[in-house]
Amino acid sequence: MDTGTRDDSKRRYVSPSREAGARRTRQAIVAAARELFAERGYAGASMAAIAEVAGVARPTVAAAFGSKVELLRVVLDEALAGDDEPVPVAQRDWFQPVWDAETGPQVLAAYADVCVLIGSRAARMFEVVRRAVDGNPAVAELWETMKGNRRAGASMIVDRVVSLGHLRADLDRGTAVDRLWILNDPALYDALVLQRGWEQEAFRRWLAELMTSQLVAGRGSAQA
Repeated sequence: MDTGTRDDSKRRYVSPSREAGARRTRQAIVAAARELFAERGYAGASMAAIAEVAGVARPTVAAAFGSKVELLRVVLDEALAGDDEPVPVAQRDWFQPVWDAETGPQVLAAYADVCVLIGSRAARMFEVVRRAVDGNPAVAELWETMKGNRRAGASMIVDRVVSLGHLRADLDRGTAVDRLWILNDPALYDALVLQRGWEQEAFRRWLAELMTSQLVAGRGSAQA
């Protein structure tokens, strides 16, 4: 009886060099898209222009990402994470200080560091998405997902503060999450660091102090 073993083995084989080449192509496209989205906005960065900057044919971009909004999502994801590895933000080495912190203020100081890092990488892309929302349902859906992810991150941090017994007595969990969700917005980094020229360290200290006063007032100041 023919079990199809030979055909299956052929189908399972993947050339490492081909995989590496495909990844390099994707990285080139993402880098080109990031550059053009930042320079021209979402509407102004055509798939053809992205392909030209990446040094590939336009059908290659479509084959790799399907649509411009999906490419924008990938650009944003990689800006947030810092690379294209499939590792959740909360499991990244640079997020670990949040889990290692032993007090509420320390948690929020570590989270302020995370917000500064994310802002430095992704604030411009967040603004690109925000400006492209009107009249584009696909981008509007991406924007809602981004807001939901930010709120999920705020919820995770609040739960960590609660687990340490350091949440302000006059706050319920929902209000605490609302406050932190406002403060983890990369738009703050964009406004104060990129537009107003604040030093990153000054912004980090301000953000950590504000997060602490809003969630764990009376527990001491945030420590670096």
